[in-house]
Amino acid sequence: MHIVLDLLLLLGIIIFSYLESLVKFFIPQRRKSVAGEIVLITGAGHGIGRLTAYEFAKRKSRLVLWDINKHGVEETATQCRKLGATVHVFVVDCSNRTAIYSAVDQVKKEVGDVAIVVNNAGVIYPADLLSTKDEEITRTFKVNILGHFWIIKALLPSMIRRNYGHIVTVASVCGHEVIPYFIPYCSSKFAAVGFHRALTAELEALGKTGIQTSCLCPVFVNTGFTKNPSTRLWPVLETDEVAKSLIDGILTNKKMIFVPSYINISLILEKFLPERALKAISRIQNVQFEAIVGHKTKMK
Repeated sequence: MHIVLDLLLLLGIIIFSYLESLVKFFIPQRRKSVAGEIVLITGAGHGIGRLTAYEFAKRKSRLVLWDINKHGVEETATQCRKLGATVHVFVVDCSNRTAIYSAVDQVKKEVGDVAIVVNNAGVIYPADLLSTKDEEITRTFKVNILGHFWIIKALLPSMIRRNYGHIVTVASVCGHEVIPYFIPYCSSKFAAVGFHRALTAELEALGKTGIQTSCLCPVFVNTGFTKNPSTRLWPVLETDEVAKSLIDGILTNKKMIFVPSYINISLILEKFLPERALKAISRIQNVQFEAIVGHKTKMK
């Protein structure tokens, strides 16, 4: 009898959730304020991290910017200060656990408890598996996923104590589907999506409903890390477009932020289409970029 009631309740929840989504589609969602919040952004010296910092600066957040590139992160900080934000700059290698723990301790002492963290730092080495160096594979995982573990382990205790905060995982559409010559990158981004989902479930199990989580999953972004990307079906995104989608998702507490949003539909269809159809879609998509194949740079 209990299982029947549970199934009826589940059906009601599903119907209500779809109706709620339909209403939210037509009615603008309320956005929270991030003015005065301490926001830590990794990989802030370039690309999505830099443009995300600008978005938070416009909203008068207190910024803590990390990057391994001192010149790049200081350029970001200068522009953020012009936008009226208070900025603290740290040169941090997000592949180094000891450096991460030390930097977090310094942030706590000099700035305070971080309310929002955007784990954005990432690396990519486009190449076939046999042309990818062992140290490149190791660094990909150290930066793209292990760094998330060390940063969140260091920041989470204060968030749990206050039951307050927002954890943002910057992943990729490559965390949901694969592209040849991106094996380490795709693997690390699948791990990042899993990290986000598992952390979200654990915080809910702990009853810490005041700590929000979001995961950003864009398609190709014109950051310069991947040379000459092109596709037939997906756009190649500019960093400002992605940053605006990310800040919108954070302000509305959106769990999964796809850019463009219709990518979510293609990922759902992928679960139902036969393998032959998926291969045909891949051929039509015709994803191309410069990659090292057979130890030579080619368009792939």
